[in-house]
Amino acid sequence: MRFGNYDTEGFYDELCLPDGTPRPAAEPLFTKINELPEGELQRRQIIAESAFYDNGITFAVYGNKDGKDKIIPFDVIPRIVSAADWKHLEAGLKQRTEALNCFLTDIYNDRKILRDKVVPESLINTCTAYRAQMEGFVPPKGIWAHITGTDLVRDTDGTFYVLEDNMRCPSGVSYVLQNRQILKRTFPQVFSNCSIRPVDEYCTRLRHALEYLADSTASPKVVVLTPGIYNSAYYEHSYLAQQMGVDLVTGDDLVVQDKKVYARTTRGLKQVHVIYRRVDDEFLDPKVFRPDSCLGVPGLIEAYKAGNVALANAPGCGVADDKAIYTYVPQIIKYYLGEEAIIPNVPTFVCENPKHMQHVLDHIENMVVKAASESGGYGMLVGPKSTKEECEAFKSKIIANPRNYIAQPMISLSRVPCFVDGGFEGRHVDLRPYIVQGRETYILPGGLTRVALRKGSIVVNSSQGGGCKDTWVIAENEKAPELGQAKLWMEQQQQQQ
Repeated sequence: MRFGNYDTEGFYDELCLPDGTPRPAAEPLFTKINELPEGELQRRQIIAESAFYDNGITFAVYGNKDGKDKIIPFDVIPRIVSAADWKHLEAGLKQRTEALNCFLTDIYNDRKILRDKVVPESLINTCTAYRAQMEGFVPPKGIWAHITGTDLVRDTDGTFYVLEDNMRCPSGVSYVLQNRQILKRTFPQVFSNCSIRPVDEYCTRLRHALEYLADSTASPKVVVLTPGIYNSAYYEHSYLAQQMGVDLVTGDDLVVQDKKVYARTTRGLKQVHVIYRRVDDEFLDPKVFRPDSCLGVPGLIEAYKAGNVALANAPGCGVADDKAIYTYVPQIIKYYLGEEAIIPNVPTFVCENPKHMQHVLDHIENMVVKAASESGGYGMLVGPKSTKEECEAFKSKIIANPRNYIAQPMISLSRVPCFVDGGFEGRHVDLRPYIVQGRETYILPGGLTRVALRKGSIVVNSSQGGGCKDTWVIAENEKAPELGQAKLWMEQQQQQQ
């Protein structure tokens, strides 16, 4: 198998230079792949896919007629991020997360940024994720978004942009961790030649960050709150609970007494100090949000405000990842930190602005239009890939509810070679790094590379036919622990043979 015929087709390629030769960080990978016997790469791709099935690494697509649970498609060719690129991204992600945390504290309390007219007050007041119930409240340690997933894209000139922020219940990190484990087992030879930063400390870091929220308690009890087995990310909820060594619970497992939260156990009630909740705001507490919710815990918010339990992430975080408010994040960074944004936004038109809306309506066939309150690739129009009838129908939606739509020029997303039908073809990718805030800020090296596996598509969401890759961040000036682990595994396999 050779990369010789691979064509970058004018896109920025994460592994290849325009002439098809490997970028410096990718040379060891290319060398090893080119040394493989004919058919070996395909065999390893099949082994990797089988491992996903065997380990039950699945997600659910609501409305899927073929059955709810699917394995997430996985490609064995990794995405590589150079040490220099990662250093730049780390700085930008820390800056952005810090500024958005300041923003959340401000809008639920003093609202200085609104009085100074940096962000339009109308956007906050009409944001569907804004929770008036959290006004006047500051969460434990002053942290709102303990776990953040920020989506990044790269344009043709190699510039990274922030595509959107995810500060409510960002999912996908379990796939990052499992991708790495599976690739190490199916492709150990490649790890032996590359200095790759490890990702396996994520769950330890996450647990420490959660325990930090209750560090006045000697042995805080942490739980993961899941909506249950029918949730699309249930695999992740159970995986993270198991890896952290904490209980996975549903709302029925918890009860509030005297403004404290308890878990029902075989030995009676046991107080819970920290809840990593994977239940959306509106379902958390039927006494405060939706009264018809069967997923939450009655009285939970009262216990939270009394300081007897911590929630990660804090209710109300979603206002910071509203796609209309996203437009103002560079100004938010400047306002709170006095700095220019290290990672720029994609240029964005907010349809609530009449001039912006008219521009979008006039050029919709060249733009990507998104619903401000939607996620997962739903509620969007990719103008260049849509029919005239689809564009006209979307215009009507914008006119009917301009606040709910933003539009961006279509970015020529960077690509990575994928193993397709026995050869290599480029597919568009984005990158979702995960930021954990506790006593300190930890950024998982790499994150989730999502791949638009349908040829020509730019929609990377798994619910829309996307897949994923392992993401390798090259270590700077030293060999990463992954090297020794891969060698050890290779030796064990040789001994077994």
